[in-house]
Amino acid sequence: MKHFVFVLFCALGACAPKQENISNQRSPIEGTWQLLSAQNITGEDTVFTDYTIGMKGIKMINQNYFAFFQHDLSKGTDSLAKFSAGSGSYTFENGHYIENLEYCTGRQWEGNTFEFELKIKGDTLIQEGREKIEDLDVDRVIREIYVKLE
Repeated sequence: MKHFVFVLFCALGACAPKQENISNQRSPIEGTWQLLSAQNITGEDTVFTDYTIGMKGIKMINQNYFAFFQHDLSKGTDSLAKFSAGSGSYTFENGHYIENLEYCTGRQWEGNTFEFELKIKGDTLIQEGREKIEDLDVDRVIREIYVKLE
């Protein structure tokens, strides 16, 4: 009888639903995202940039850090030559996303914090918020649209 109870206990334990550790669950913002477009609004001026023509940008987000990279597709050989990159830590809660920019090719941007609202619709991430750096006379609202890469 003891053997039967032990086997029954083991069988029931094997059938129990698996408990996931919450800390191991990925946030929906984690992954690699390709920048499709950006809209920058400074005062009355709005600039729209299509990042699918002549340029490419990606943003990678893991559990604790983000990184972004943008460059022209002509390998810097024409007037659209561009390369920029940055990285740092972030927090994300209830759609509110805060980047702490620790590294940047625009070194004067380092050490600044930027707050955004993120929305995910299917494989699309929309990031909206304000970039403000008084020392650089930067004060603009940005809206970036990304698509998740596999």
